[in-house]
Amino acid sequence: MTPFITLITIAGYFALLFLISWAANRKKGDYFGNKETPWIVSAIAMMGAPISGVTFISVPGMVVGKGFSYMQMAFGFIIGYIIIAYVLLPLFYKKNLVSIYGYLEERFGGATHQTGAWFFFVSKMLGAAVRFFVVCIVLQSLVFSPLGIPFWVNVIVSIALIGLYTAQGGVKTVIWTDMLKSACLILSVVLGIIFIAKGLGIGFGEMVTTVAQSEHSRIFFFDNPSEGTYFWKQFIAGIFMVIATTGLDQDMIQRNLSCKNYKDSQKGFITSVFSQTLIIFLFLVLGVLLMLYYQANITTTGNIAAELGTTDNLFGAVVASEGMPLIVGILFVVGLVAAAYSAAGSALTALTTAFTVDILKAEKKPGLDKTRNLVHIGMAICMGLVIIIFNAINSQDAISAVYSIASYTYGPILGLFAFGMFCKKDVRDKWVPAACIVAPVICYFIQSWLKNAYSYTMGFELLLLNAVITIIGLCILIKKK
Repeated sequence: MTPFITLITIAGYFALLFLISWAANRKKGDYFGNKETPWIVSAIAMMGAPISGVTFISVPGMVVGKGFSYMQMAFGFIIGYIIIAYVLLPLFYKKNLVSIYGYLEERFGGATHQTGAWFFFVSKMLGAAVRFFVVCIVLQSLVFSPLGIPFWVNVIVSIALIGLYTAQGGVKTVIWTDMLKSACLILSVVLGIIFIAKGLGIGFGEMVTTVAQSEHSRIFFFDNPSEGTYFWKQFIAGIFMVIATTGLDQDMIQRNLSCKNYKDSQKGFITSVFSQTLIIFLFLVLGVLLMLYYQANITTTGNIAAELGTTDNLFGAVVASEGMPLIVGILFVVGLVAAAYSAAGSALTALTTAFTVDILKAEKKPGLDKTRNLVHIGMAICMGLVIIIFNAINSQDAISAVYSIASYTYGPILGLFAFGMFCKKDVRDKWVPAACIVAPVICYFIQSWLKNAYSYTMGFELLLLNAVITIIGLCILIKKK
């Protein structure tokens, strides 16, 4: 697939994004969202919302070393979504929140509100940058490097385009572009499976049998509790991870807060989770087929992981190989840019909302539009810089990096909301920032100690430990009568 064809594909997708953005905002709306979105639109938008470029690249590659173990987390996601739908959404609608972190000020005070907003800012900025970094790396190899264009130009151009199409539309643009994203993702992964299977010379029935019999399609891991793939570690972490990174994340929840009422929001939310689970499973099926194709047609040593450097490169390596039909490359690029650009645009919108409303408290001040535009530009610049820095220090597969970051930064947010909702005691508000900073530091030392002393690898359950330590800190800060 030539750089020219890749550029044409990306340009075509961006033309659709700008067209949707224009159509969604012919009637001037509220950047921060309104209560007019039909629940079915919200459901379709949420179907693909959690799937970013890092999912598109990393999940198929995970099967090389971890099989279908990611499905264990996906099963936990279902439980987490149900908790969000029936516990958090009614609360957010009752409080009529623009940013969900406004709840923390009402419950605890201004310092806690600022703490939650800043932790979200750091979490989302780092997480979004890691996710978009993966896409920039792929685009660099497919387009920019063959044309002699350096990585930093790639980042600047990509971020600038994303900033432009989300600058005016805000949440409304995010919702409608996410519908396009969901359609493109489903199309690309399903057709990708069909064409890769055809390249292997197998039909549907044989494909099902081949995937099922592969050693890399193992889903459940109950044998070694010290491993990161152990079922209960991943399942329980999946529950709390999705509560923190979806239910307590302004980026994810902003789509659902745009429905008419929490009943409509719940319907869309529950509908989307089962669709997401199916999409994740299809990504893993695609990963097995990609690995089989690589083994049959590309590898020279038989050691896939060593040849690729990182399993994130599996999908791109197969697409770029000789003999692979052009349509597979086009589907790869469409799915990748759909996942990546929509996710980055959504993150920029959420970061702008949180910084403007929670940190600057500019929602009811004069010159809101000007402030919001300046913040939007600042968020885009900041994200670009983080991507460039991450490019210099990246040392692990991207999806693990995203969740490692989330375990440290979303843990205090989860702890704050859990304590606020289930304990009615007041705390010394001014000391809450210290408690939320100390918790991740303690977690880091506990994680290192367990690894060195007992060879125990803490996986995604680190998030839960972080939240528990935050809650203990808040208990210490309870006001005495």
